[in-house]
Amino acid sequence: MQFFGLIFKHMKQLLLALTMCLPIFAYAQTQSAAPPNIATVLTEARTLLNQGQAKEALAKLQALPTNSDVRVQHLLGVAHSRTNNHVGAIAALAPIFDKWPQNSAERKEAIQILGLSHYVLGHLAEAVPFLEQTVAWLPNNNELFYALGMASIQTRQAEKGRAAFAKMFRVAADSPAAHLLTAQMMMRVELDEYATVELKQALAKKPSLPNANFQLGVIAIQKSNFDEAVILLEKEIALNPSNAMAFYRLGDAYTRQLKWDEAIAPLQKSVWLNPFYSGPYILLGKSYLKKRDLVSAEGMLRRAIQFDPNNKSAHYMLAQLFQQSGRTEEAKHEFGIAEKLQGNNDQP
Repeated sequence: MQFFGLIFKHMKQLLLALTMCLPIFAYAQTQSAAPPNIATVLTEARTLLNQGQAKEALAKLQALPTNSDVRVQHLLGVAHSRTNNHVGAIAALAPIFDKWPQNSAERKEAIQILGLSHYVLGHLAEAVPFLEQTVAWLPNNNELFYALGMASIQTRQAEKGRAAFAKMFRVAADSPAAHLLTAQMMMRVELDEYATVELKQALAKKPSLPNANFQLGVIAIQKSNFDEAVILLEKEIALNPSNAMAFYRLGDAYTRQLKWDEAIAPLQKSVWLNPFYSGPYILLGKSYLKKRDLVSAEGMLRRAIQFDPNNKSAHYMLAQLFQQSGRTEEAKHEFGIAEKLQGNNDQP
């Protein structure tokens, strides 16, 4: 009995020792489990990105136990950019893009994404150096040249912007055409003072350049310099008598001076050259309305609405015409439409 009691005691001690070892064994077993094969995940993620499944690629990459690997960080940045998370793309790529070898595909991809992401977010100064590098590798990508040009002019780097637009439109960077194109892009972002400089440089190099006087005339109208606008637009028409928009803007300048008789002829010519644009019809309607020619005014305004049904000004003027004609119900109807179109900031 004493023998069996001794065996039983030793067995209890052995079981206790085994029990105490179980957690350690389980932990060791867990630690020895094979980690995800990062190379495999990266290959799968890249395949998903190439197939347009950026969200799925992002989920796969984010499931990795660590994102300190440069390769993982890189693909995370790519995936973020493809899901329009430009903040995330910059956060992932900015710290690691220069860790790739010079001229490597990964480095070029990261720099391109950083340039476009900064541009989309409005970080224009930050975007320019990345975009400059990218267009050197992709000299036929017009979207990149456009982004570089717009970022440059908005950061007051006119020469750099002009060079980008020149490459985009395949003209010489110091040509009159390059100055004209740069000015038009500047006007799009309301940089009229800088556009004026470009336009004057263009005309100094080529006084007969079409469209330059027109753009200067548009700027003059915006500054309420209507006499100057008339002179410039007449110069444009002398150079290019088929420019419907020049005739339209000339009529526009006259209407702003309340010169209704002078406005009608250029507006008519604009309509004859381009019968599908509502602007001249509206100004003709306004001119005839001021001259109390209600029949002609109604015809012009109805034609304007035919081409631009959501034009608030056309509906409002037509309502005024009906009101003056005693056509109360029709006036009420047009006023109602104009009121619904209050958010429509159209040309008068």
